Amino acid sequence: MKLQSYVCGKWYTSPDEGVASYDASTGAEIATVSSAGINFKDMLEYGRTVGAPALAKMTFHERAIMLKEVAIALSGFKDELYDLSYKTGATKADTWVDVDGGISTFFVYSSKGRRELPNQPHYVDGGTEALSRNGSFLGQHIMVPRRGVALHINAFNFPVWGMMEKLAPTFLGGMPAIIKPASGTAYLTELAVRKMIESGVLPEGALQLICGRTGDVFDHLTCQDIVTFTGSASTARTLQSHPVLAEKSVPFIAECDSLNASILGIDAVKGTEEFDLFIKEVAREMTTKAGQKCTAIRRAIIPRSLVVDVQEALVARLAKTVVGDPRAEGVRMGPLADLGQRKEVIARVEDLKEFCSVVLDGTTAFDAVGADYAKGAFIKPTVLYCDKPLEVEGVHAIEAFGPVTTLMPYETTAEAVTLANMGEGSLVASLFTFNTDIVRDVVLGVGAYHGRLVVIDRSSAGESTGHGSPLPHMKHGGPGRAGGGEEQGGIRAVKHYMQRVAVQGSPNVMTAVTGRWTTGSTERSMDVHPFRKNFDEIQVGDTLHTKPRIVTLEDIEHFANFTGDTFYAHMDEEAAAANPFFGARVAHGYLLLSFAAGMFVDPAPGPVLANYGLNDLQFMKPVFPGDTLHVRLVCKQRTARMGQDFGEVRWDVTITNQDKEICANYELLTLNERTQ
Repeated sequence: MKLQSYVCGKWYTSPDEGVASYDASTGAEIATVSSAGINFKDMLEYGRTVGAPALAKMTFHERAIMLKEVAIALSGFKDELYDLSYKTGATKADTWVDVDGGISTFFVYSSKGRRELPNQPHYVDGGTEALSRNGSFLGQHIMVPRRGVALHINAFNFPVWGMMEKLAPTFLGGMPAIIKPASGTAYLTELAVRKMIESGVLPEGALQLICGRTGDVFDHLTCQDIVTFTGSASTARTLQSHPVLAEKSVPFIAECDSLNASILGIDAVKGTEEFDLFIKEVAREMTTKAGQKCTAIRRAIIPRSLVVDVQEALVARLAKTVVGDPRAEGVRMGPLADLGQRKEVIARVEDLKEFCSVVLDGTTAFDAVGADYAKGAFIKPTVLYCDKPLEVEGVHAIEAFGPVTTLMPYETTAEAVTLANMGEGSLVASLFTFNTDIVRDVVLGVGAYHGRLVVIDRSSAGESTGHGSPLPHMKHGGPGRAGGGEEQGGIRAVKHYMQRVAVQGSPNVMTAVTGRWTTGSTERSMDVHPFRKNFDEIQVGDTLHTKPRIVTLEDIEHFANFTGDTFYAHMDEEAAAANPFFGARVAHGYLLLSFAAGMFVDPAPGPVLANYGLNDLQFMKPVFPGDTLHVRLVCKQRTARMGQDFGEVRWDVTITNQDKEICANYELLTLNERTQ
């Protein structure tokens, strides 16, 4: 078949013959790929003028629900995706990581978006900054969606997950995207995109697809666009050097292959659980996706005293790996993506042999289960050993992107840290030890050179996702050779697709822009108690000033005896007088909160369903017996809960004394019923 691109709202078939892609196991032709004839300038403009406005006007919660609906729709076609995935060389377990992992990423971002982001189109970043003496001129950072297109250039090894782990934060941030998959496995990406488009969930212009080359698309990028890339460090450097990126200051986020390290702690000798976990993890990272993972373990750093034990255990475990067509019974590792990849891996192994001895050689021909070695891109696990890794820079620079790892001995933990950092930047490093002193030394020693650190021991192994599993909640990227980018990482990734802008103005300006009441903004007096208003009736700025209440010594002593909080500052006049903060007996802080609630709460059943918390509580000034309390309650922010018959209201609560001095301030959260 000839793959199609999705361009400006329509499926497009190139008139050119295109480049063929092949079944990784059988060598049979699957599809041809070409992007000839596409007007890339029009694609970008379509995304900016159609997709960007549609997404930008949606709230975070609406975008989050969109992600969930797409994930549900795509889940209905997993069988089709699995069947096609086998042709990439992926086993069923590999495909689960790619397909189910991609769909899961959408679900995770949907959940985090509704839980951690407001139900509005923009994000308020941090607190308000006072820029003047009297508070009439303020500053506030907010983040708004960029009005361009995110161009995602993806690698061949994860045709579904690689796309969806980028799309999830992109869509949640309010940007449209153009996906450009690697041509060799683009047929799987094309099927996934086709099902996403057919779901009808995505707004028009939100998603476009290029199957084939990117042509002159870089020439038409603007300051509002973003480019993300996953692949080799050399290709990243080539793309990043495009003059338009520098001229237009186009953000470029790279996630590159790297020589990730795994360290076996000195304490993890043969017979310990950590030793066995290390062997299992190295073998798993070598064989999952046939080692074609940017997070795979390329350097296994082990105590010199354990070299023989590690070699024997690792070789024994890898001997159980059955290699062949992933559709064949009993196969645990499929082929590389294509014959070109096999040729490349074998060449890099030969380069490494200049510095290393061979422990296990899988680069020669063998009988692949259910397939012909000559037609499929098969290779077996290969283990090398470098006896003096501190003296050989090449072993920390050459990567065989397949089921290949190099064992490197060390004498001390400090030496292990040095070896790990000689990779000059990686996506992930892992450590297997049960000694927390070693953990501290390694984490602090390697943290600057690695994007993610995984510590695995007997207490966490049962639930650990392992060395090579990027998760939506945590950043995926790393410094130096790893590209310097940060994908995923929860809401952090969403902010990559938004523009931070500093807004300056009066308190009323801040309230109008952010949707949050700000100190100094206009207060709205009311004829009815605010707790008698439902969510849809109450407005930001609605204010209640309570009647005063005098705090007596009897109140303080009763509260102390009733609660058991008989701290001396409340009960011992002499001791309290000696306290430099008080100078006399004072009321409990929690007594103030209780009194405040009694002063502003309307007790009858009504629209307020529950008080479910308070934030940012501060006690600013002591309250003494005889002081008179006043409370001001202001509606600070309203957040609708989509699909729920209630919404969240945040109240600014300020307690003052008879001299109008602020004694306490906090944010109260209530759930109020809705009528709409």
